[in-house]
Amino acid sequence: MKAPMKLQLNSDQDLVKLYLNGDESVLEELLRRHKTKIYTSIYLLVKDQYLAEDIFQDTFIKVINTLRSGRYNEEGKFLPWVLRIAHNLVIDYFRKEKRTPVITSADGTDILSLLQVNEESAEDRLLREQTHADLRAMIHLLPDEQKEVLIMRHYADLSFKEIADLTEVSINTALGRMRYALSNLRKMMKVKEVT
Repeated sequence: MKAPMKLQLNSDQDLVKLYLNGDESVLEELLRRHKTKIYTSIYLLVKDQYLAEDIFQDTFIKVINTLRSGRYNEEGKFLPWVLRIAHNLVIDYFRKEKRTPVITSADGTDILSLLQVNEESAEDRLLREQTHADLRAMIHLLPDEQKEVLIMRHYADLSFKEIADLTEVSINTALGRMRYALSNLRKMMKVKEVT
């Protein structure tokens, strides 16, 4: 019992140094300290308990691998670093899933749902699939900061407050990035129509 109490008094930086010097038991203390905050931040993005647990585990595997490889840059910010890894893994998950984003008009109507009809023909289905593929390709062309906000807002259904907290920017900056993302998508769509 004395060892865990002693570890609780150490800072994250001290625990990381101990880990890098071969004391793997300190990892349990780091995990105990930050598990709730890291898991909750993942869960708020994915809104699925099992997926959040998987991404949480992947996050700590990546943390361990980065620490062991000597690539951890000691800046005294262990928790923000781990949260950034978790956040990036969530974004990677949504990119891999290639889910069709929900883009709503001013009246709250899902623009892409307007493309779907009950008895769609093969031609309509191909057109809809091509439109979704085109939209995904256009999203991929957006600057990273705009793409990140768009994915978190429409793929993960996060509020702008949650996006601002996760990306460590103000709500106004998150809103601005979203506005630019949608503006850039509209411009790309016009160019595509012309061509």
